[in-house]
Parts: sequence; structure tokens; C-alpha cells
Amino acid sequence: MSEKIPTIEILGASVQCASCVNAPTSIDTYEWLEAAIGRKYPKHPFNITYIDIEAPIENERHAQWAEKINNDELFYPLVLIDDEVIGDGYIQLKPVFNALEKIGFIAE
Repeated sequence: MSEKIPTIEILGASVQCASCVNAPTSIDTYEWLEAAIGRKYPKHPFNITYIDIEAPIENERHAQWAEKINNDELFYPLVLIDDEVIGDGYIQLKPVFNALEKIGFIAE
């Protein structure tokens, strides 16, 4: 079992990304990832947070990521694991699972 508890952050907005037609909303992506990770790795703790880029952001690091999204450098939802970009826009499970397994998560 991994000793490190990863921080998973999903940055997004209530409105669907214009380039992400037919993709789930940011909050749906957050809920989906939380459930999928918990099912696949039930013995591994993780912290998962949703950050709304349309709301005031006090955390400077989150504000910098939100600025990149607002400047069209990245799409949302943006998925970070321990501050590493895992995906943006249309999110898929495989890259998320691969990143978690690199840090020691083992599927059940």
C-alpha cells in the first residue's frame, strides 16, 4: 500500500467547456473520478478537491492554474495529481489510474 496520500484536484466551471461537447461537466467529472478511484483502489486513501474557477479563489496556486484555463492555455475540467497535469478537457480514467499506480496505488 502506498504511504503517500495524493492530492487530486479538479478545476472547472459550472458551464461546460466549449471545446468539450458531449463531455461531462466539471463537477460530474469530479464526482465520477472520486467514485471510480475509490472503487478501484479501496485500500488507498486520497484527497480530492473541486475548485470552481468562476468563484473567487484565495489559494495562489489554484489562481495560477485558473488563469491558465482562462487564458486558453488549458481546458477544463483540469485534473491535477500532486500538482501534475494528468488531463484537461475530455478526461479519461486510464491516465488518472496510471498516475496513481506510479505512486504506489494497487488495484483491488
